[in-house]
Amino acid sequence: MPERKSGIVRKMKTRFERPVAYAMRLGEDEVPLNPLLGKSLTLSYSGEIFCVHCGRKTSKSFNQGYCYPCFQSLAQCDSCIIHPEKCHFDQGTCREPAWGERFCMQDHIVYLANSSGLKVGITRATQVPTRWIDQGATQALAVMRVRSRLQSGTLEVMFRQRVSDKTNWRDMLKGDADRLDMFAERDRLLSDCDSQISELEGRFGFFAVSVLNGIDPVSIEYPVSEYPQTIKSFNFDKNPEVKGKLMGIKGQYLIFDSGVINLRRFSGYQVELTH
Repeated sequence: MPERKSGIVRKMKTRFERPVAYAMRLGEDEVPLNPLLGKSLTLSYSGEIFCVHCGRKTSKSFNQGYCYPCFQSLAQCDSCIIHPEKCHFDQGTCREPAWGERFCMQDHIVYLANSSGLKVGITRATQVPTRWIDQGATQALAVMRVRSRLQSGTLEVMFRQRVSDKTNWRDMLKGDADRLDMFAERDRLLSDCDSQISELEGRFGFFAVSVLNGIDPVSIEYPVSEYPQTIKSFNFDKNPEVKGKLMGIKGQYLIFDSGVINLRRFSGYQVELTH
């Protein structure tokens, strides 16, 4: 008999193993996905969406799972989350100061990752290596540690003048990127930005901006038996049923023999999984 689980989709849960262990979150249930590789699965969207924050039923999802009122009021949905260099906590205008204190006013890591090529990014120190896994990176190296989200965003803006801050998701899903010498890439970037880093140390304080030494790059393997040659992307809003043989999982994507789907994009959607 087919097994069925249904619930509200959330970002897949990951565990750093070789390869990464994935679980699909459906409400209170977690379905291990690695054992389902090579098997036929069906994802059926019921047509209902619920806010991942307040649980309100909504006709449209904003910012990967929020209803419109939450999207408008929550600090985690503010534009400064996408553009951390615009963090305005220190100006006293944060939508939720208590949330900002917990999530923005804490140590952040500025890193280099290799997913579809070299990119720079930032994440809270507590989110390493989860953030790298969610991006589908096969290599990553923590480069600097700072004391706040604003500081990390300022460094990211400086670094992205020389290194992309984007992942080409289509290339990422076609295979592993060519391996890079992450130490050499880090040293080149720090050398090119040496004077600007010194200026930021003067602005934020010498102990607020630290170059990380003695840390090795992290290599990440994903449970993928076969990468697609061409990418067809599934969208629950256009087709409520996704089915096919599960060939792999990378980033927050399920890779089927019939196409791919970014589950994080559909957070809050009521979905049934059959296998």
